[in-house]
Amino acid sequence: MRPRPVPQDASPRIPWLSLIFGFGPMLPIVGGAALAWAAAGETRGLVATLTLAWACAILTFLAGVRRGLSFRTVGGPTAAQMLTMMGLFGLGVAAVAALVLGRPALATALLLAGYGALVILDPVAAREGEAPRHFARLRPLQIPLALAGLGALLALALAA
Repeated sequence: MRPRPVPQDASPRIPWLSLIFGFGPMLPIVGGAALAWAAAGETRGLVATLTLAWACAILTFLAGVRRGLSFRTVGGPTAAQMLTMMGLFGLGVAAVAALVLGRPALATALLLAGYGALVILDPVAAREGEAPRHFARLRPLQIPLALAGLGALLALALAA
């Protein structure tokens, strides 16, 4: 029987660097969505595409965060850590492919699925000791920003 993972960080307090590097990358998603709605013509599409590309990069980065945390798990990576990492990475890559193929609504839907999974799975991982405890507080505050921006981009894509 494998030992239960040891919590990465015993404190539920969100460190200031996690606040900066947690909320900072969400701002271009929210700001880009607002700017896309305010823009017209080709500029609207360009801003939306750049915002979605940023969201893809951040989602694949967050997959890497999950993989990095698994290196510190006592007894090695858990199945949940590996499945979450591969799922997030796969959704990020599929969203890039959809974006390249000119399917922004599909790219946005894939990103919404990935970020939606994070807001649910990361607090669970924190409680299970597979991620720092502060993820249980950080992700429910951080990820809805991305979801709001992506939701606005999806509405924009569907309205087009």
